Amino acid sequence: MKAKAFIFKCSSCGHEEPKWLGRCPECGEWNTLTETAQTDAGRSHSKTGRRGSLAEREAPRSFPLSSVDPQEGKRVSSGIGELDRVLGGGIMKRSAVLLGGEPGIGKSTLLLQAAAAAQTQGRILYISGEESAGQVRMRADRLGLAESLGRIEVCCTGRIEDITLILEAVKPVLIMADSAQTLHSDEAGPAPGTVNQMKFCSYELISWVKEHDAALFLAAHVTKDGLISGPKTLEHMVDTVLYFEQGGNTGAHGGDCRFLRAVKNRFGSIDEIGIFTMGEGGLEVVADPSLLFLVRREGAVPPGIAIAAVLEGSRSLLVELQALTVPAKGSISRVFSGSIEANRVSRTAAALEKHLGLRLSDQDLYVNVAGGIRISEVGVELALAAAIYSARTGIALPAATAIAGEISLAGEVLPVRRLAVREKTAQGLGFSLFTASGLKSAVTGLFGA
Repeated sequence: MKAKAFIFKCSSCGHEEPKWLGRCPECGEWNTLTETAQTDAGRSHSKTGRRGSLAEREAPRSFPLSSVDPQEGKRVSSGIGELDRVLGGGIMKRSAVLLGGEPGIGKSTLLLQAAAAAQTQGRILYISGEESAGQVRMRADRLGLAESLGRIEVCCTGRIEDITLILEAVKPVLIMADSAQTLHSDEAGPAPGTVNQMKFCSYELISWVKEHDAALFLAAHVTKDGLISGPKTLEHMVDTVLYFEQGGNTGAHGGDCRFLRAVKNRFGSIDEIGIFTMGEGGLEVVADPSLLFLVRREGAVPPGIAIAAVLEGSRSLLVELQALTVPAKGSISRVFSGSIEANRVSRTAAALEKHLGLRLSDQDLYVNVAGGIRISEVGVELALAAAIYSARTGIALPAATAIAGEISLAGEVLPVRRLAVREKTAQGLGFSLFTASGLKSAVTGLFGA
């Protein structure tokens, strides 16, 4: 019998070497080469997911694009409006979606709720590598999904060989895999959770849904830096990458806020955002997100507060900006901003100092957005300038005023897109929309300076 061959693979970049080395020559990492059984590269997929000889495979063929049925690209609704919005209108058949987020943020809850609410007649397979079947059922009962569990099959294993056999037997139209870190295969190495294991097992699942007119949701944990754990190539393998983010407390809405964003989407825009609240009954869609990021106060608005009319995808939101200026503790001023890019805050402060003579070089700037939402749209700059000016001078902005505009380095206020939509949203909430032609005219109009 032929002896089984072994190679050494780098767990960081996947580089292969015939013998062990202390340092990977490809990525430079130390002690990352692990012994792995070498597989025959000339095998193709069989029913168990393994590959047969090249002679057994059917010869590939091409066909005219005009002969393709347009219905093959039809979407299936997930039953959750905010999830459909971020996906671009629903779940695309033969697509793979990677869902990343911190532990405990609600990834498993979202997958289970989508599995129960998906508007499809086929069977749904929920693969749980972290929880037992009893724990998954307890969560379903807690979320009030007991009436929708008849078509959901549960599989509590992370071994890809067993999962492939179940896929061939069940033939699901929707697969929920929770999570990518728990998938493992005997051919990809002895230890689960490595980079090679994630890439190999994810590729097996993605290949299956591409061939069987199904769709895949693959949950994944994130690192301390907020990036999906594992190689960047895992994001390149899928069609859509979603990030589940933690927001602030929504107060009147009765739970913590969650934001669902797309950073990659082959079948739609990445500008849309899904907004949820986490309550006792699971994730709930926010009916009116325009009220989510406004703080209702009794009396006058304090200095440093400005209301910005911004765009998030196809809808307009009013958000409250909060600015604070304090004397710098050192010789260099610093910017502390988690919701708005720090470079944007510094650029806006520099425009105020240059064109209005407002001294900010000796001040530390603190900027926050109520509700914890991250704002990257340029239309927030004029409201940001107004909040910083108000905080530095101690002069409060007029009440019920929403602001929109982009600031150039020359001190001009540039027009922003979809101004009519912003104005309609502001009027619906009792605000008047403010824009200006220049930074000085904006200050004069807002503060009377």
